[in-house]
Amino acid sequence: MPATVLDTAALDHLDEHIRIPRYDRNAVTPGIVHFGVGGFHRAHQAAVVDDLLAAGETSWGICGVGLLPTDAAMRDALRAQDHLYSLMKREADGSETVRVIGAIVDYIFAPEEPERVLARLTDPATRIVSLTITEGGYLQNHATGLFDPNSPTVRADLADPEHPRGAFGYIVEALRIRRSHGIPPFTVMSCDNIRSNGEISRQATVGLARLRSAELADWINSNVMFPNSMVDRITPATTADDRTLICDRHGLRDAWPVASEDFFQWVLEDHFSDGRPPFEKAGVELVHDVVPFELMKLRMLNASHQVLAYLGLLMGHRLVHEAAGDELLLRLLRQFWRSEAIPTLQQIPGVDFSDYGESLLKRYANPYVRDTLERLATDASNRIPTFVLPIVQDRLAAGARAPISTLTVAAWERFVLGVDDEGAPIAAPDERGDSLRQRAAIGGDGTDGFLGEPGVFGTLATASVFASEFAHFESTLRKAGARAAITRALDSGAE
Repeated sequence: MPATVLDTAALDHLDEHIRIPRYDRNAVTPGIVHFGVGGFHRAHQAAVVDDLLAAGETSWGICGVGLLPTDAAMRDALRAQDHLYSLMKREADGSETVRVIGAIVDYIFAPEEPERVLARLTDPATRIVSLTITEGGYLQNHATGLFDPNSPTVRADLADPEHPRGAFGYIVEALRIRRSHGIPPFTVMSCDNIRSNGEISRQATVGLARLRSAELADWINSNVMFPNSMVDRITPATTADDRTLICDRHGLRDAWPVASEDFFQWVLEDHFSDGRPPFEKAGVELVHDVVPFELMKLRMLNASHQVLAYLGLLMGHRLVHEAAGDELLLRLLRQFWRSEAIPTLQQIPGVDFSDYGESLLKRYANPYVRDTLERLATDASNRIPTFVLPIVQDRLAAGARAPISTLTVAAWERFVLGVDDEGAPIAAPDERGDSLRQRAAIGGDGTDGFLGEPGVFGTLATASVFASEFAHFESTLRKAGARAAITRALDSGAE
């Protein structure tokens, strides 16, 4: 039996084990505009909205917006399928469930239709603007943590503010128009893995607005809500194997499916400018303060992903479940959590951090998710300052050391040189890649070396305890390899 090409007309002909949207998608109004429609958004927030639409909340559909040239491919794939796509959730026992998501009802490729983006953003029906634009998209100087007015994106948006290019350029211009027409402001809701992602979104929005108008900036700061959130669902990049599996096993031909683990978590502050859907009905935890939850996730899950990524790749591993099955790396992760990450966290009633760590190990070990270490290592110059360096800073401030975090930074340096301990090629995209490779080739802890990369290490570059320990691990990695360096880190951090 041939596979069915996914579109609206095909829904009633799919195998009955595939869950499909049963609501009238023609009756759905986009109440959410989302910048950055990648795999994570489609496996996480859009799945929640799909559940809410099925429950009758039809004023909260999603209009996706793509900003990058590469987003044209997503536009084309979704348009050909009436903006439908399939989500395949993979269990650790090898079982899988497939559903078709109908929450995205429109998608705009901003480089070709900027006016339509602004029209959607200024429509009174739009009450939430959400973001998954990665850690590097928030106009932030990682060394200072502050808004970066010299960002190329900022300069481009200031040069022609009525024709924005970046997400925050669009947000500021849309809020300016809404204010001038007496339209209530929307909520800006970040779903990226950044500590205080709502506050960072506020900083970017107000900072950019202030460069245009102090009055506009003050109005935004007083009237627009930026809730913080913590989001979690491991979602690898879609592969050709995913497309083939969904086609062959489930009879569905989907140009861009998304595969994820079954685990889901979204903790969200209940602070909104102009109403919200009943997120709690779809499994979202609404809280007054999300910071303790986000710290737990960023410093235990995301930071441990960085520990696994560079050391695992240097050791010859390529998939997360392979690295998570290496006994030496398992010892390293457990000691990292116990001695470095957990001491920096705030207690959460009812949460045992050690149990949380063990649950992460079970998720990492799922061989059917087939997450890659390369994905975890992508854009490291934004991820390391976001997930790992704050742990180092907090431990140093407490008069302690962070040897495993420091080893991770040294392993990152070795990784950017492009070969593992056996000489096999390793690589991942990074906007600072050329500069980092030049500095890694120099070596050492001087200002010309890796720690001197502008905008990454800040004052840590001159922190003697960190710099000397970095040099120690750099030397060990170079002379003896990752396994020897891990053993030394475990010994040096033993309690």
